[in-house]
Amino acid sequence: MTTIDDLPNIDPEHFKAPSGWALFDSTPSAHRPRILLLYGSLRERSFSRLVVEEAARLLEAMGAEPRIFNPRGLPLADAEEDSHLKVQELRQLAEWSEGMVWCSPERHGAMTGIMKTQMDWIPLSIGGMRPTQGKTLAVMQVCGGSQSFNAVNQLRVLGRWMRMITIPNQSSVPKAFTEFDDNDRMLPSPFYNRIVDVMEELVKFTLLTRDRSDYLTDRYSERVESADEVSKRVNQRSM
Repeated sequence: MTTIDDLPNIDPEHFKAPSGWALFDSTPSAHRPRILLLYGSLRERSFSRLVVEEAARLLEAMGAEPRIFNPRGLPLADAEEDSHLKVQELRQLAEWSEGMVWCSPERHGAMTGIMKTQMDWIPLSIGGMRPTQGKTLAVMQVCGGSQSFNAVNQLRVLGRWMRMITIPNQSSVPKAFTEFDDNDRMLPSPFYNRIVDVMEELVKFTLLTRDRSDYLTDRYSERVESADEVSKRVNQRSM
């Protein structure tokens, strides 16, 4: 059996073997799961917004506390100081949340610039730590034509980069303009049912992980480095 003595590159002071006892040694939170929902279009009748609104209704019915961020007025990343009111609103919501829903239209085979701008304003680190790490994420997209998964695939890459727990399920709504009635409510369909599935899974994963996110994201490499060293490495102004 391998022991720490057989690992000469390991710093014994910071080496911790994962423990099931430590993983479940937490008191469950009593408040409703806090879910931030982001969408990626500024159109007056934005179908990514309409999907997010349907998702928020479902989340509330499932016992969560959803909040939707309106990206109108959010400047391009680095075009304004981070003291900008919309930037501060987004960052405060990101910090408040325990899970997120991202829904983007697919444009030119990719997520929209509106969607990416919101991600770019959420800082990778504050004092060496990523404010999104350990939080759950559900990804969805709307399509103007046939069903595609380019946007959700890109959103998954972003979620991984931001150290989020992206749930397995996802939603892609083709020909989204045919899926809503005159009151902007989604019509019954397998696509609606999939959104129900995604929100249900998101709430389950959030309940499972939110009280354990600190333990799940505790890393040997970051225990070895000091917080100051991590901050200097992650926040390189020259990048």
